Amino acid sequence: MGMSNSLMHILAGYASIVDSYLWERIRGDPGYIYKAATHLLRAGGKRVRPAVTLATASMLGGPTAASVAVPLAGAVEAIHNFSLIHDDIMDRDDYRRGVPTVHRVWGEPAAILAGDLLFAYAFMMVGDSRARGLRRAEEAYGVLAEASVKLSEGQAYDMMYEETWDVGVGDYLNMVYLKTGALIEASAKLGALAAGADSSVVSAMGEYGRMVGISFQIRDDILGVYGDPEKTGKPVYNDLRRGKKTILLIYTVEKTGRERVEKLLAEERYEELASLIRETGALGYAEDLARRYMERAIAILDGLDDIKDEGARGFLRSLARFVVEREK
Repeated sequence: MGMSNSLMHILAGYASIVDSYLWERIRGDPGYIYKAATHLLRAGGKRVRPAVTLATASMLGGPTAASVAVPLAGAVEAIHNFSLIHDDIMDRDDYRRGVPTVHRVWGEPAAILAGDLLFAYAFMMVGDSRARGLRRAEEAYGVLAEASVKLSEGQAYDMMYEETWDVGVGDYLNMVYLKTGALIEASAKLGALAAGADSSVVSAMGEYGRMVGISFQIRDDILGVYGDPEKTGKPVYNDLRRGKKTILLIYTVEKTGRERVEKLLAEERYEELASLIRETGALGYAEDLARRYMERAIAILDGLDDIKDEGARGFLRSLARFVVEREK
């Protein structure tokens, strides 16, 4: 618990830095659309992605690099929140982070616009970073654009898989990399670019982000079935209701066949299905898989030389562990 408290304290510090920048940056008229755009930002969130950007910059380049990276950290958080607003519209979700979703408060057209606004701001923020001394802005634009493409592809696969059972573990892992891992990968790469790191180090940090992102999504899928709604801010069994092909469902189908799982889903017997998932070993399998990705992420950090901020490396190690142990 001590490590967790210390981690949360450092996370809160990074969140405070990026939030101050975001509140100053994302403002304008008409006021209602800016309120809609910042609604989820103001509702909280862990700020994992910007923390990865800032910690990577600090680890590899010290305080100057961390300052250059602040707008890049804002950019990845803006992209993340843009994707959440649009995801909530697509999934017809009513709550996120314990508050009503943007489309519920302002309606779908305004929510779409609010998401678009955040997306555009993200690329303006790369320009802000260049004004602070970022020398590789062109690379940074490319990293952010590529992550945005992958995010859209991942969401498309996620929606497509709701309509089919022809989904294997490999398909799932590719989908969660695109949907979640790609933006955390970009977050780490942007931090490394802010520090002026060699291309090999930028790639290594991208791989760290990819591993953390995949383990993050596996844990998210576990919490979707076994999490406490009071802690997660989301209704339990939501993924089961929508037919999301999570690692839990894929593994259970491989062990028991489709018929039993489909019957429980059709009859909305979600508690029984949650028990079945546990009985087949799917829960244990998913937890082990998340841990394996976490261990690979930590091994990448341990292999880095020329570290400017050892505390930041320790934070990134702890973050990788936190991602697979969190309860919300």
